[in-house]
Amino acid sequence: MTNPNKNKARILIVDDEKMNIKVLVDLLKDDYSLVLARSGEQALKFSFQNPPPDLILLDVIMPEMAGYEVIKQLKENDLTKEIPVIFVTALSSIEDEELGLKLGAVDYITKPFSPPIVKMRIRNHLRFVHQHKLLDKLAYLDALTEIPNRRRFDEVFQKEFARATRNGTPLSIGMVDVDFFKQYNDHYGHAMGDRTLQAIAGALENALKRPGDMVARYGGEEFVLILPETNGDAEQVSERARCAVLALNIPHIYSTVSKCVSVSIGIITFYPTKILSSAPSAASVMEQADRNLYIAKQNGRNRVVATVMGD
Repeated sequence: MTNPNKNKARILIVDDEKMNIKVLVDLLKDDYSLVLARSGEQALKFSFQNPPPDLILLDVIMPEMAGYEVIKQLKENDLTKEIPVIFVTALSSIEDEELGLKLGAVDYITKPFSPPIVKMRIRNHLRFVHQHKLLDKLAYLDALTEIPNRRRFDEVFQKEFARATRNGTPLSIGMVDVDFFKQYNDHYGHAMGDRTLQAIAGALENALKRPGDMVARYGGEEFVLILPETNGDAEQVSERARCAVLALNIPHIYSTVSKCVSVSIGIITFYPTKILSSAPSAASVMEQADRNLYIAKQNGRNRVVATVMGD
């Protein structure tokens, strides 16, 4: 059975008065997925959950932790600082409203409020949230292949490298290059070259089975693989990716290694726990992956070269 609230925006309502919560719930329950909190502590707990709320309706006057303190903590945390907060409160002075907006609230609604106006303001702010998420997503996608771009790769790689170093878990990075792609473009044309890159991106994505694995377009005809926590199977995954590209059966009469479009892959598995001297940097791991790719191309292309760092 499908969840009717799955695609609805999530709104966190924070108020210590049951009647105030009931009024907002009755007003919004048909259009949104609602989460209810009766205190500032509960508000922070629910805000840090995954997924976080898309918008927070926050009362100012609450026992123990007032709304102003709640928004301060939300804005100081990277996980919650972008969540829009609307104060819904009986405090109606200009000074109170000014303080709320200075603390980072996107709006300030005083009680008693007009239900149609509240619904309209919430809808407008959620529309902005939706547009912002779309723009943020597009900023991390390669326009041609619609897989993660170089910017997204750099961000994920730094996080995964730090996590691997911190937890002592292996991390594999693979550099992928389309064999003789210049000759392919020269003969078949750039439009066909673009379609081929799109097909290769899809094949590489399909070859990665685990949710944490990622393929990104690195630039031109180069792609890159991130395989967290790979214990000895990075070469096998890379070989599966290489075969997936061959299985596309895209003719390439100017390739000297295959009748079809193929790729060469250089893969490095980094074991931080096995390194006794100075630990390598993220840049040195990338350099080794690139070096393995160079060896794969020098040794005849359409192959995988895999090594281990720190073994």
